[in-house]
Amino acid sequence: MFLDIAPLAAFFVAYKLFGVVMATGLLTVFTIISLAITYTKTKKIAIAPLVTGVVVVIFGTLTVVMHDELYIKIKPTLVNLIFAAILLGGLMCKKPLIKHVLESAIALDEKGWRILSLRYGLFFMFLAGLNEFIWRNFSTDFWVNFKVFGMLTITILFTLLQTPMIKRHMVE
Repeated sequence: MFLDIAPLAAFFVAYKLFGVVMATGLLTVFTIISLAITYTKTKKIAIAPLVTGVVVVIFGTLTVVMHDELYIKIKPTLVNLIFAAILLGGLMCKKPLIKHVLESAIALDEKGWRILSLRYGLFFMFLAGLNEFIWRNFSTDFWVNFKVFGMLTITILFTLLQTPMIKRHMVE
């Protein structure tokens, strides 16, 4: 978990000290280091951190090279739309793909996996839209605080709200 939080923490601190372009550079470097440490220790990288890492490197590099914060602001939109497309696309193909990410932590019946995939797919679409609304209508400072604290809080609350459905569909 530390390796997931460290790049975001570095981004937040660097933003407060140096601004969004420098913070994005540090986010990109810390993301690469985090993925490298994860791979060194486990010999694999889960799909979600890998997708996020690739998008961070691409859009982070664009932000730094172009000195344009637009790229890092649209990164959460893109990542969330990719996750939504994967989950909802999997459902259209009758494959609840969230199962592959979470089955080591919880065991659900097939209906539970379908419901969870649908809910998270729609949730990721909501987060993408919310990110677009925030960065287009508020200051960069507000967006950074939303990105670091708001999205995390909303995601935790959404996840906790899934508990009753998860309990109904758990299998031994």
